[in-house]
Amino acid sequence: MRLALFDLDNTLLGGDSDHAWGDYLCARGILDPVEYQARNDAFYQDYLAGRLILEDYLAFSLKILARTEMEQLAEWHRDFMRDCIEPIILPKSLALLAEHRAAGDKIVIITATNRFVTGPIAERLGVETLLATECEMKDGRYTGRSCDVPCFREGKVTRLNRWMEENGFNLKDSYFYSDSMNDLPLLEQVTHPVVVDADPNLTAEAERRGWKAMSLRG
Repeated sequence: MRLALFDLDNTLLGGDSDHAWGDYLCARGILDPVEYQARNDAFYQDYLAGRLILEDYLAFSLKILARTEMEQLAEWHRDFMRDCIEPIILPKSLALLAEHRAAGDKIVIITATNRFVTGPIAERLGVETLLATECEMKDGRYTGRSCDVPCFREGKVTRLNRWMEENGFNLKDSYFYSDSMNDLPLLEQVTHPVVVDADPNLTAEAERRGWKAMSLRG
């Protein structure tokens, strides 16, 4: 079975779910809108510029999970899905996913954003297999720390290789769709790299390498 791999933020979604989660918490007064949003925006600019230190961002962004009851987190996430994620689900993304399903491909979302944020999004998109940055849990609660290899840059390749070995897949005739230069290590591994509404650096790299480019917006 052929693999069809998808980045999530700014690829399948018309926005960044991780950044949107921080905006949601600030807009509702759950986190300080001045202090948190300024740092959240700074981390996001580092991500776009390809200089993000993911460990620093995770230490910052996962604190709220540790100090909040699971029931409250679930309630917030339901509101977040309705108010912030549904508006950025792209019809063309749903159509592309349906096209790969019809072709009999195995669809995998592979994202640097943590599983707490992205698990329900993958479910909403009808994708069973999600490789994401993992949130550590202890005694049924989040600790505020990440665990396992972060699913970011070369970490995406590491996590995917392990998953393929465990599940009997390979990259023969594979696809990977992404918007970000941070995903260059994985784009280089697949048979069919496709850049989607890409950032300027990745757009230039795709042109240089003759990779397919497309838009799922508009």
